[in-house]
Amino acid sequence: MVQALLRLLIRAGLLLGLLACASWAAATPPVLDLTAGQTRAPLNAVTRYAVDSGDDAAAMFARAEAGGFQPLPADSTAFGFVDQAHWFYARVANANHADTRWLLVLEYALLDYVDLYVRQADGSIQHLQSGDRRPFTLRGVAYRHPNFWLQIQPGQPLELLLRVQSESSMQVPLVLYTPGAFIELARDAQLGMGVYYGILLALLFYNLILFFSLRDRSHFLYSLHVLGFGLVLFCLNGLAFEYFWPQRTWLANAAVPLSMAFAMLAMLLFARDFLELPRRAPLANRLLLGLIGVHALMLLASPLLGYRSAVMTGTALVFPGVLGVIAAAFLVARRGFRPALLFLFAWAMLLGGTAVYALVSFGLLPKTFATEYGMQVGSAAEMIFLSFALAYRWAALRRENERIAQEAAEQLEQRVEERTRELSSALEQLGEAHARLREHSARDGLTGVFNRRHFEQNFAPLLAQCQATQRPFSLLLADLDHFKRVNDEHGHLTGDDCLRAIAATLQHCAGEAACVARFGGEEFAVLLPGVDELGARRTAEAIRQRIAAQVFALEDGTRLHLTVSIGIASDSTGAVTEPAALLRRADDALYEAKRNGRNRVVQGTAAA
Repeated sequence: MVQALLRLLIRAGLLLGLLACASWAAATPPVLDLTAGQTRAPLNAVTRYAVDSGDDAAAMFARAEAGGFQPLPADSTAFGFVDQAHWFYARVANANHADTRWLLVLEYALLDYVDLYVRQADGSIQHLQSGDRRPFTLRGVAYRHPNFWLQIQPGQPLELLLRVQSESSMQVPLVLYTPGAFIELARDAQLGMGVYYGILLALLFYNLILFFSLRDRSHFLYSLHVLGFGLVLFCLNGLAFEYFWPQRTWLANAAVPLSMAFAMLAMLLFARDFLELPRRAPLANRLLLGLIGVHALMLLASPLLGYRSAVMTGTALVFPGVLGVIAAAFLVARRGFRPALLFLFAWAMLLGGTAVYALVSFGLLPKTFATEYGMQVGSAAEMIFLSFALAYRWAALRRENERIAQEAAEQLEQRVEERTRELSSALEQLGEAHARLREHSARDGLTGVFNRRHFEQNFAPLLAQCQATQRPFSLLLADLDHFKRVNDEHGHLTGDDCLRAIAATLQHCAGEAACVARFGGEEFAVLLPGVDELGARRTAEAIRQRIAAQVFALEDGTRLHLTVSIGIASDSTGAVTEPAALLRRADDALYEAKRNGRNRVVQGTAAA
């Protein structure tokens, strides 16, 4: 009996031990192993977090070891606007990576205080600091996102404990980079930002020049709108702190609500002027004037408010401002002001990008490349379309002024007005004809394929490009057999129908990459860049067989059949062949096909 009881107690002890081991294993945070060839390592999967309770770093290390930290919610690093500081814990080990120096980047710019505690394998702790409320020089490298250098030696794992406190949105995407990988990241990011701000600067200066040239106030207000929105994003992306005031940490926060208020004020002033609200919608004009007053007060008050209060208030004021502008635009659009439609389309681009960014800030969307930079893409599209809308509006105003001038001239002298109208109409028709001629100058008017002038302009450059890249190049010259009989026996209208059908067949068989041109009369040329001698012969045979199989049914019931002779010249050897020589070889091959009975393909050969 005693032995049975003893065995039962031993089994219970073993079971409790196994459960304790399993519990300890489950509570132990995972380790991120850096393996050979790895250049970038996100820490989301191994990061645990806890809300600050006033403990110091040593206590939080002990809490993390005891399993007091929990995994990130839905693997997301965005927590939205929170009042308390958050701690983040992760373990990193160098399994077999040659690089021991890594850069830890916190890929969100608007964090006030960031404290990193690095515990080595020997128990020593290193404390590093960053954040936009601390001097920019504390960062590992001069970059818009907080970052820290880490030494991760093989066999010596590191424990990372990060304390983050911010009045902005709590977003903590942690990523490890090798030095080379970070250089590529910074290069690509700075290139993208440079392109974006280059677009904004181009639009800004372009419209300022138009303002000084045309004295149109809308261009000046549009420039303020571009400047304001660009400044907002410059602050949100951390570039203002990096380049404008790296040692003035109070400005890193204060500039965000200030720039938001300025951007909204400029936007409302521009919308009111662009939509011509004082004249077209007086009630909507009074509404926007009220909103302009509110945002002007917000611009003055934001330095006196706390950062979060200013940002939350400014963000809340964005919604009535946006809704007011949209309502006013819809109103004037319904009353026939067509530029308002372009204005609304541009606004849709901006609102989409802004909504995505706001949802990320509140933790409702995951932080990805598309969501992080959605506002830049949307605002760039909005600025460009607004520029088009300004140009369209200016043209509409000019047309309206011309109409008024014409009516005034009609009151003064009817005959002069009539002659002026006739002259204006003639000039307009001449301009339209010139535009159509320029548009279709590269096309053959009958067949729709390219004309000979376009062929001659593109032949040599295409050949040179293929020779420079060691790609083959082929030329086909196709001539319809006995086509003069078609015109003589059935009329030129039938001949024209045949030429159009033949041109369509050539384009279909040659493909979209080919340049098909009417060389003259019933002769066509086909440029085939990237096609060697065998491919050119296949194409030519396909053309010949398709044309030979075509049946042209005439109105009198006659069934007309046509054939074609084709000469080929190819440059597949890499030798520098002159265009004239290649054309001569194709022409000689075409005439050989004619002499040998027509309805055939002949491959031209290079001179010995």
